[in-house]
Amino acid sequence: MPPALLRHPNRLVFIPLPTQNSLMPTVADELSQLTAFLFFWQSHDRAIKADLFSTAVVTRAGVFVVDPILLDHSELGQLQQCARVAGVIVTNANHHRAATWYSQQFSVPIFAAADVFPGEKPTRFIQIEDGEKIENEFEIRQIDGAVAGEVALYHGRDGGVLIIGDALINFEPYGFTFLPSKYCRDQNEMRRSLRKLLDCQAERILFAHGAPILSDVNARLRQLLDVDC
Repeated sequence: MPPALLRHPNRLVFIPLPTQNSLMPTVADELSQLTAFLFFWQSHDRAIKADLFSTAVVTRAGVFVVDPILLDHSELGQLQQCARVAGVIVTNANHHRAATWYSQQFSVPIFAAADVFPGEKPTRFIQIEDGEKIENEFEIRQIDGAVAGEVALYHGRDGGVLIIGDALINFEPYGFTFLPSKYCRDQNEMRRSLRKLLDCQAERILFAHGAPILSDVNARLRQLLDVDC
């Protein structure tokens, strides 16, 4: 595979992709655009037998990639035509994926809760907390009871978008629902914690595992969360 050709506003940079060894990296071959500022890409990870989804949001500060897996270099070049990559956001301790690679190649920080990297932190690590904002763009909602370090992200542009790590999923045979209890630290606590998302007016919701939902997000989220009330 040739090195990635990355288009910056004022220069071209050739960046080698990670070496493929015994652990074959998961690489997506197509970038999907939902709106002028919202993108996602996906691929199947045969090692864990799961479909992995990643999100990119174009903001005034640049492009932020969320829970990123590798993306084909030509598709990554298209994303860079929108704006420079400004940061990487990791939503929980299970989603390191290719975060370090993006951080190193673009010399940008990794934003995550402290529990996402319980040992040695990445070189450009910036810790995030519940209720804070990332670069005055993304609101952080800590989701207790799910996976360690779980956060949801909210951005208010164009009707609002929620980006979820593992606490909510949207794939068959489960559909749009909660992370199964066997993967949670405390599913009941997670369900209670997710109710804070009802304060976020959103037209779209994207997942780390599952297809985006592009309409009626608030109504569907409330219906799901009200089941046990």
